[in-house]
Amino acid sequence: MRPAAVLAAALAAVLCLGAASDPAERLPDPAQEARAREIFREVRCLVCQNESIDDSDAELARDLRMIVREQVKAGRSEGEIKRFLTDRYGEFVLLAPSFSAGNLALWIGPFLVVLAGAALLLKRLRTRTPEPELDAEEAARLDRLTHDDDR
Repeated sequence: MRPAAVLAAALAAVLCLGAASDPAERLPDPAQEARAREIFREVRCLVCQNESIDDSDAELARDLRMIVREQVKAGRSEGEIKRFLTDRYGEFVLLAPSFSAGNLALWIGPFLVVLAGAALLLKRLRTRTPEPELDAEEAARLDRLTHDDDR
């Protein structure tokens, strides 16, 4: 394929992505729209849950995009916008949640449970007592039982 054709295909793909959102929703200032689009990529669609609001076609994602655009237009910073969204929808709305003690417990908790289980297993294996040996009478009885079955 010729380089010009590859470049034309790439340009067409970029233009299609840009046209995916409704032009009526866009901010008139390109710099503000670019800021809003950056924030869109960091906010989770609460309907789709594993997509950003930039990628989602859900009605709630459209509403969230409008909220973010209004906040950007009002001159709020990215931190203020994210704080507004988390106050309203919880920290789940962010694709990359902030570091906190609660999040740390969620991430480290399963590892601590596995380590505690391994420690208990090792302790149990070390402190177990061996099975007692058969005394002479039990060994003779076992020998008689196994030899009687052979006949």
